[in-house]
Amino acid sequence: MTGEIRKWLRFRNNGATSFGTLTSSGISVHEGEMFGRHAATGRTLALSEVELLAPCAPSKIVALWNNSHALAAKLNQPEPPEPLYLLKATTSIAAPGAVIRRPSYYDGKTTYEGELGIVIGRTCARVSPGEADSFIFGYTCVNDITANDILTSDPTFPQWARAKGIDDYGPFGPVITTGLDPAKLVVRTILNGAERQNYPISDMIFSAQELVSRISHDMTLLPGDLIAVGTSVGVGVMKEPVNTVTVAIDGIGELTNEFRL
Repeated sequence: MTGEIRKWLRFRNNGATSFGTLTSSGISVHEGEMFGRHAATGRTLALSEVELLAPCAPSKIVALWNNSHALAAKLNQPEPPEPLYLLKATTSIAAPGAVIRRPSYYDGKTTYEGELGIVIGRTCARVSPGEADSFIFGYTCVNDITANDILTSDPTFPQWARAKGIDDYGPFGPVITTGLDPAKLVVRTILNGAERQNYPISDMIFSAQELVSRISHDMTLLPGDLIAVGTSVGVGVMKEPVNTVTVAIDGIGELTNEFRL
């Protein structure tokens, strides 16, 4: 739903977790609940005074597969008649700026996947696409990191949950932006200074509203739940000992993390 554009974030300051909106002068601290009643306290903090956290704490992360016309064509995959998705562990969440490390037991390939994230604002069950916007709080940047060799290591069972659910393999943020039309957004992913992905959200097979509607018919979506809408062409392996990955969506912001082999 388009409207007033605000950028919500969550942070830690002096040992306490708080939330607020990003303004030209810093963070306008709020009290109450981000997805409920809240009000500005009148207090402003500089970004340098806080530790940024993932902007919400979802009860579940729904991650889409094969939701891009361009990627489906490149992979020679049929476009699905309904959304294909998995659940990503909430323990995979990492904060903006966090250093992410490949597990010591795993020496295979790990890929970045820059994506748009939908954040649910109120309890949502069996809604229509036309109703979906009123249940969407806003949008964020997601890097749906994947341990590719784990995914296909057992020929009898693709391990989606394990390959994408490793601790810290789900950074998102730095903010949740409200008031945007997601169909007008473009996702860019920059790996070690080189742009690797640049694709329009309008190329999605299922729109944000369709995804919320269809998924809400399978499971109730709760305030703060995150839907990673799927990626497009340009996904690649992080090969350097230290890799800097930025997922940038104009109008939302830039999510930057370091991935270490």
